[in-house]
Amino acid sequence: MAHPLRGATVIRGVAESELGQVGEDRFALDLLGEAVAGALDDAGIAKSEVDGLFTAVTGRMMANLDVGEYLGINPSYTDGTMIGGSSFVSHLHHAAIALQAGACNVAVIAYGSTQRTDMRRPNRMPYPPELPSYEAQARPQHPVTGYALAATRHMHEYGTTREQLASVAVAAREWAALNPKAFKRDPLTIEEVLSAREVSTPFTTLDCCLITDGGGAVVMTRASDYRDAPKAPAFVLGAGEAHSHRAISQMPDLTVTAARESGRRAFEMAGLTPSDIDVLQLYDAFTINPILFLEDLGFCEKGEGGAFVADGRIAPGGALPVNTNGGGLSFCHPGMYGIFTIIEAVRQLRGEAGARQVAGVRTALAHGNGGQLSSQATAILGVEA
Repeated sequence: MAHPLRGATVIRGVAESELGQVGEDRFALDLLGEAVAGALDDAGIAKSEVDGLFTAVTGRMMANLDVGEYLGINPSYTDGTMIGGSSFVSHLHHAAIALQAGACNVAVIAYGSTQRTDMRRPNRMPYPPELPSYEAQARPQHPVTGYALAATRHMHEYGTTREQLASVAVAAREWAALNPKAFKRDPLTIEEVLSAREVSTPFTTLDCCLITDGGGAVVMTRASDYRDAPKAPAFVLGAGEAHSHRAISQMPDLTVTAARESGRRAFEMAGLTPSDIDVLQLYDAFTINPILFLEDLGFCEKGEGGAFVADGRIAPGGALPVNTNGGGLSFCHPGMYGIFTIIEAVRQLRGEAGARQVAGVRTALAHGNGGQLSSQATAILGVEA
């Protein structure tokens, strides 16, 4: 028997704001608002119809209140779940539930950040430390230290090589070269990744995500309400969430993420398996991330992720297209990246990805990651057929 959420809701509109480095006269809410306006236009829906609001903005404890005020939206259903970069894929799941339950009729998921510009603002206020920190005496440089620990452990346990990690960055750059909106589009080689400045063993700067500005938005409705949509909608076939820890020192196994649970739940709801998925959009804050997620989501066995990504397998022309917009490593990464996995998945399903379009896409997986491999959220989308 099909899950009641399978295909019950659709994504009708998606958009990004201006990306890259926007300048000191613009702030996170400005970019969020720009993205929302674009997504509503894409969906053919007026702002006055929005009654469900789902947001998370770094540094704003009551982000939904700020966003509702800024946009002039007084929602009947509001969700400010904040679990890091996976928040927006989690919001997609929550919005599907709220829409199906009749708690709202038009849901907007939105994000904005000026992380790159904020770093250059005079007299900027840093985010306060989270206390107590039981890791502080080790003097970590988070988040890179935590991900470097996971990468080092995977290398030790399974023989994953630096070249295999670097191949993730190279594949992302090859996709980005096909995307005119990507922040980094110049050619990149494995040798250049390996010889870049070391940040935290085994990572160099080119194993780490970008720091950019940017916003994104997604508009959802019930599937039964989509018939007048100007563009073909993306159906939500499955979704799942899980989290396993907060601090990297408390991660049960540095080589296994909660994507095992979020992915299993999403696939069960969708009634699909990994072999049914045409394109993947994975949260790639660091080069180890796609390797771990490909394993934990079931696209290869545990320990085989390094070999799986080698030799261009996830690059343009490879057997499994991954992060077709260039990902957080080369497209954009404004603090939290998860919403962009959804946007690119929808573009691929619609056939709107231009030079990077994968032929015949019928299904797409969007996966978000938050904290230090802490929270995982998986969504499976498909065309109506």
